[in-house]
Amino acid sequence: MDAAISLLEKACRPLDRLRLRWLRAVKPVAVPLLRRRDLRVVVFGVSVLVFSLLGTLLAPFWLLALGPILLGTPHLLSDLRYLVFRPGLHRRRGFQIGVALPVLAAGMNWHPMEFGLLAVAGAAVMARGPAGRKLTVALLLAAAGWAVWRTGAVSQLVFAHLHNFIAVMLWWFWRPGRRAVSAFVPLTFFLLSGLLLFGGLSPYGPALSWAPANLAAADHMAEMAPGLTAEWGLRLVLLFAFAQSVHYGVWLRLIPEDDRPQPAPRTFAASVRALRSDMGANVLAVTVVLGLVFALWAVLDLTASRSGYLRLALFHGYLELAVAAWFFIERPATRAAA
Repeated sequence: MDAAISLLEKACRPLDRLRLRWLRAVKPVAVPLLRRRDLRVVVFGVSVLVFSLLGTLLAPFWLLALGPILLGTPHLLSDLRYLVFRPGLHRRRGFQIGVALPVLAAGMNWHPMEFGLLAVAGAAVMARGPAGRKLTVALLLAAAGWAVWRTGAVSQLVFAHLHNFIAVMLWWFWRPGRRAVSAFVPLTFFLLSGLLLFGGLSPYGPALSWAPANLAAADHMAEMAPGLTAEWGLRLVLLFAFAQSVHYGVWLRLIPEDDRPQPAPRTFAASVRALRSDMGANVLAVTVVLGLVFALWAVLDLTASRSGYLRLALFHGYLELAVAAWFFIERPATRAAA
């Protein structure tokens, strides 16, 4: 495993040389971005919003089909890295019992919402923090439990839509003391989401008929917006396409930037070394293999590959929710200090 990771690190060196040449070519623009983390994060955030919106307006069903295949597995690795391994939660027995076990059960699609909420309850019990914060989580948990009881299976669909927004809020609270300009990213995200949901933005006409086999508008509406009219169902699907793409960008670009101890960006080779240090060579190698498996599977059957990934990824939304509760209770000064 170590040899394979070392080979991956060496493969990154030509990319580092290419990036260095590009940075020298645009030095007047690059220097402020390299020196100022807050400015760089805002630029990355705006870039994520722009590309996600363009994908939604020009090829929404291809975005929904290929996004999980190309970005899904790396985003799961980032989830585990920054929510579990970097803060050291995987070494804490309370987290293993109170959060990891119910999240695993939810990920196996065994009463997923119930076990997902049980993971949040485990966080409320096992995390170390003031009773007032634990009570706040308990009250929110009671309200969510009542909603799940009233809505049944629909609650899982609602959560699938909401979890993309949870990632944006997690990023916002990741690093305390943000500059006011950083608020432009989440505010614009919510504005664009509202425009997509209420019809203020709609795809380029032919884009709605450009879709992979078995993953056209009707297929996505049956999966993500059952029972709604065609107009509202399509709007909800478009919102999901946009929000899911932003969700990937948050975990692959924004949170890594904010969590890094030093403000300057790493080289690609240094990023591989840091990832191996945080996660271990075995976890990194398994992730690379999984990503390749889904990619090759998609070449043979895109629909089946996407479904397989979504089954694998079922756990991560509940993990995000439970760890958000854990972080709220313990409220470390910064994730980077973990």
